Amino acid sequence: MKIVVLKFGGTSVGTVDRVKKVANIIIGYVKKKYKVIVVSSAMSGVTNDLVKKSKKISNNFISSEYDALVSSGEQMSCALIAGRLNHLGHKSQSWMGWQVPILTEGNHSLSRISQIDKKKINKFLKSGGIPVIAGFQGINLNKRITTLGRGGSDATAIMCAKFFKAQKCVIYTDVEGVYTTDPKTLKKAKKIKIISYEEMLEMASLGAKVMQPTSIQDARLNRINIDVKSSFINKRGTLITKRKNIFNNKTITGLTSTKNDAKITLIGVKDKPGVAASVFKPLSRNYINIDMVVQTSSGNRKETDITFTVKSEDLLKTLKLVKQNKKIKFRDLIVNKNVSKVSIIGVGMITTPGVTYRMFQTLATKGINILVISTSEIKISVLIEKKFVKKAISALHKEFKLN
Repeated sequence: MKIVVLKFGGTSVGTVDRVKKVANIIIGYVKKKYKVIVVSSAMSGVTNDLVKKSKKISNNFISSEYDALVSSGEQMSCALIAGRLNHLGHKSQSWMGWQVPILTEGNHSLSRISQIDKKKINKFLKSGGIPVIAGFQGINLNKRITTLGRGGSDATAIMCAKFFKAQKCVIYTDVEGVYTTDPKTLKKAKKIKIISYEEMLEMASLGAKVMQPTSIQDARLNRINIDVKSSFINKRGTLITKRKNIFNNKTITGLTSTKNDAKITLIGVKDKPGVAASVFKPLSRNYINIDMVVQTSSGNRKETDITFTVKSEDLLKTLKLVKQNKKIKFRDLIVNKNVSKVSIIGVGMITTPGVTYRMFQTLATKGINILVISTSEIKISVLIEKKFVKKAISALHKEFKLN
């Protein structure tokens, strides 16, 4: 069978009229002789509304019931799509994760797909049907509903493409593809025609909202090409693929920035082996992700300052854990909530000298001070004052000829 997986995001199915348009897109692939597997998110705003309801019920809503609650939005959107397809004369049926079934492992709300039972879906495809599968959800060994984390419908689509050996996986969203930077931040942002898994993973991890990072990782591990395109405009989107398929002379592919970082500095910590581990161990145990880290030693080599960043929503919990930590002592604790991380990403920097200098010099020319630096093989991130983000993005976009 020539199978294509089509995933539609929340905005793509946000209204009845949009659902009708989605049905027409699906039929377009049927006319091209594809067997179509549809994966749908909940209608935009529905999951957020369910989350708000859970918080009004309890500040500590039990995780298994939380998953049962927030997974219900997809049931509505899938039924609407299937209903419209049937109305237009195409055999279609909605499938919840437990009906397929899609088997998952891991904790509630952060599960990963381990297996998809193909029998029922394959039989339905062969009969000429169009299955509409609920994204974002599955079922664990205890036959309880699980969810895959926000944006998890991408993971459902990619794993469907893997298990059903699809020729294509197309992610339909409200933007035309992946851009060099957020178009809302910079009007001169350009659509990227083709991008590597590694670059897309860095961009998604560093703040780009187009796709869930774990989904990109799944696609990379399984070598599944992904097309990202708009469900509103019939234009070519962005292809996410392996590096070998990409031929361009761009050193930098894209820029990202964050809006929810906080910087914490511990002043006067004893400079001895294991001190950093003592600081971060309780944070790790409480599932707090540490991003950028800098440790500086004093002249007498007896003290050190440790600076690190966390997400703003984890700040209060982090401060509480640091203050309660009896294994570390420090003279002062400084917090800065008005910071943002700006990153440049591109596989081209591996073979191009001078990229770091150009980035730092560009920011210096604009009077932007760098607070913290972190690097990897294909990205450089700097922490700056939040008020300078737009100026930094604009200058770097121009410097690396992304305009």
